[in-house]
Formats: sequence, C-alpha cells, structure tokens
Amino acid sequence: MSSSGLDRKRQDIQRKQTRSLLLVLAVGFAVFLAAAGTLYYILQPVTLRVAVGPPGSEDHAVIEAMVEAFADESRTVLLSPISTAGAAESLALLGDGKADLAVGRADLSMPSDAQTLAVLRKNYAVLWSFSGSGAKSARKKPGGKIAEIADLAGHKVGVIGRTAANVSVLRVILSGSGVEPDKVAVAQFGTDEIEKLAQDRTIDAYLAVGPLDSKITADAIATTARARGTPKFLSIDASEAIALKHSRYEAEEIPPSVFNAKSTWPEEKVDTIAVSHLILARKELSEARAAAFYRQLFAVRDAITHHVSGAAHITKPETEKEAEPSVHRGAAAVINGTERTFLDKYSDYIWFALLLLSGIGSAVAWLRRYLNRDERDDSTVHRNRILAAASEVRAAQSENVLLTSQREVDAIIENALACFDQGALEQDDLAAFTLALELFDRAVAERRAELQAGLIDQARGPAGAPTLASRR
Repeated sequence: MSSSGLDRKRQDIQRKQTRSLLLVLAVGFAVFLAAAGTLYYILQPVTLRVAVGPPGSEDHAVIEAMVEAFADESRTVLLSPISTAGAAESLALLGDGKADLAVGRADLSMPSDAQTLAVLRKNYAVLWSFSGSGAKSARKKPGGKIAEIADLAGHKVGVIGRTAANVSVLRVILSGSGVEPDKVAVAQFGTDEIEKLAQDRTIDAYLAVGPLDSKITADAIATTARARGTPKFLSIDASEAIALKHSRYEAEEIPPSVFNAKSTWPEEKVDTIAVSHLILARKELSEARAAAFYRQLFAVRDAITHHVSGAAHITKPETEKEAEPSVHRGAAAVINGTERTFLDKYSDYIWFALLLLSGIGSAVAWLRRYLNRDERDDSTVHRNRILAAASEVRAAQSENVLLTSQREVDAIIENALACFDQGALEQDDLAAFTLALELFDRAVAERRAELQAGLIDQARGPAGAPTLASRR
C-alpha cells in the first residue's frame, strides 16, 4: 500500500474514532445525568401532611409549633398541617390517604392499618364527687354520699368536653367497675362552661380526661370545690382489668397533691385509666420516612416546648409490649436501635448500579469493536502483507529491494501504532504485528547477509583467487 493510501486510511480511522468517542461521551453524560437526578430526588426533603384539629386546641398548637421547628431545623422532613374539626375527621383523612400523619386518641375508631409514631400526650381519667363539707356545699342528697364508683348508679355525672370519646371512657369505667352504664345519667359541658358545671346541683360527680397538669382539669376541680365542697377522688380499682380487656387504655395512677399541693388534692394516690393522644401514620409509610420523622421530632422537642408547654408530654411509644395500634416499624427501629444502615438499605441498588455500569461498559466496548471492525480487517490484511514481504525478501537480488520492502513495512507498522493509540487495535492485535515484524526483520537480516557474502565471493573470483581489483 502506498504512503498516500495509508494516510487516507489513517484519516478514516481518526474520523471513526472521533464519532465513537462522541457516542461514548454522550452515553456517559446520559448516565451521569440519570445518577445526578436520582441523587437529587433522594436528597430532597419529604413533606408529610399532618391532619390535626380542632383549631385552637392544644394538639393543634403543638403541631403548629412542630411545623415551624421542622422548617427551621430539618433537611429531610417538612410538615404541612391540615386543620380539621377534630380527631375523628383527622383519622378519616388518614384512612382516605389524604393525610400522611394524623393526631387522634387511641380509643377512637381509626383505619385498620394505622400505626403509632409517637405519643403526643397521655390523658388521665379523673373522677371526683364532693364530700358535702364546706361553706358553699349543697345539702346532702337523698341518694347518699358517693364514696366509690359503685355508688354512681342512679346518679348523674358531668363530663367535661363535648366529644363523645369522653362519654365512652365513662361507660368503659362503669362497665369495668360493675355498674350498668345505662343507670348513670350523663351531662356534657364544654371546656368553657366550668362555672355552669359547678352550679348545676343535679350533678353528683364529675369526669375530666386530660394530662395531669391540665389547666382545664385543675380549674374544674377548684371551681367545683368552691361550689360543692371538698373533692372526693374516686379510685378505679378495676383499672388493670379494664386495660387488659381494652388494649387502647392503660392502667395508671394519679399521684398525691398533683392538682393542688396546698390542699393535697388528692390526699393519696388514685388508681385510674389513661388514654393516649397519638401521632399516627399508615403502615404503608416507608420505614425511612417514618424513622426520619421520629428522629427529627425528638431532636426539636425542646424547641417546640419553648413555644408550647404541652409539647413536653411528647414521649416515645412502648415497643416492649403488645399495643393497639402497633408501633410503626420505622419508629420501632430507631427506638430499638435496629435501624438499617445506608448500605443495608441500598446495597441491592448499589449492586444493581454496579452491574448496570458493568453492562454499559461492556456494551460500549462491543460498540467500539463493532465500529472498528473494518480497521481490524485491514490490520489482518496488513499483517499478512508483512508475512508476504518476509517471503519476498528471501528472494531479493539487491539491497534496493530490501530497502523498498523495509520502507513499506515501516509504513504499515506506523499505521498500526496509530490505530492502536486511537483504540482501533487491541493489545492482542499489536502483539501479532510484533511477531510478524520479528519474522520480517530476521528474513531481511539473513538475506542481507547472503547478499553481502555473494559480493565477497564475486570479488575473490574463481577458486578463491584474488581479482585484479583485489590485487590493486
């Protein structure tokens, strides 16, 4: 092949290699964009919708403060509040998938797949009557003094709070204590009707459901004490049995003097039941998101408490015992220290990515070999040409023929090296060229030695006699 032909061939190879390189760069850029987009999506903070109500309630105030704290501190979880008319509506939104989280009481009807993320607060059932002593007490009723829950039959109980859930708590207490709920009359009063409650002389006992430090409960006890006499706190002796039968209630104790240290209300501990206000999520909420919310909640709890004192009641759910609703696996993993690491969570994805990259690399290599198939065919032709030149030089009759063959082979080798640098030839192809070149060089060296020996013989003449030239 002539030198100009080899130059044109080299230019064709360069053009094909440029196209191949551009294609490889395009594929690599596409893979990079896909990886960057995936990473951006993973690192984006997730926004969880929280249903809570009613507006103005303590639950609503705590969630509002939580939303602000998450916005200031969190880089993984943000909250979007949804105000509702109450806990029942919040749970309905959770069940319909219109909310990711909801605040509700454990004893309310809730979606079957609802699970606990955190305990917002624990509400204690406080039952009390009045002793009849005191300057402003009413006359003793014919029904007699109410000293225990069994005495409530045939009497009327004033329930603080308009929600039906508090009436349900009273009925559970009565049933568990052996009292027919239908034999006890009930009157409900709003939290802003404490004075009206205290002045109602038809009421013989009172029920409040709230935290032990609830201002509403403390005000109700103090107001009724002024109007009716010293409060008599009724112990729920069957609290443990009630908790066993109704898993959403817990057996608890009211410590002495918690409502009034000066008057020692109550004078001694009182057995009762408690029901928790919970932050709930559906079971389908991912473990990673639930765990992120749980960690962030307890990271900012102190900040929330500075704005809303009720946030101090936020506690972790118990995972050691059976509870209803059950604890979400994401929160449980953080509590129990079994949360999976990054590699545990994403090892399958990492291995898949490695396999994908390996496949892409193999595909690119195959594509490059496919695009360079003409060059590989030409390299075989050129290698065969070197072998043919080795045979030709063995019959060369002059040094000029040897030099011409060497120049041709030099051009072929130069072209092969250029193709190797550009990736058109593999290492194995170049090794084959090396073997052919060694064979050619040996053939040239041997033929050159033979030609030189023949010239010497001609110079010496027949029978080795020196010629005239040699004598000179």
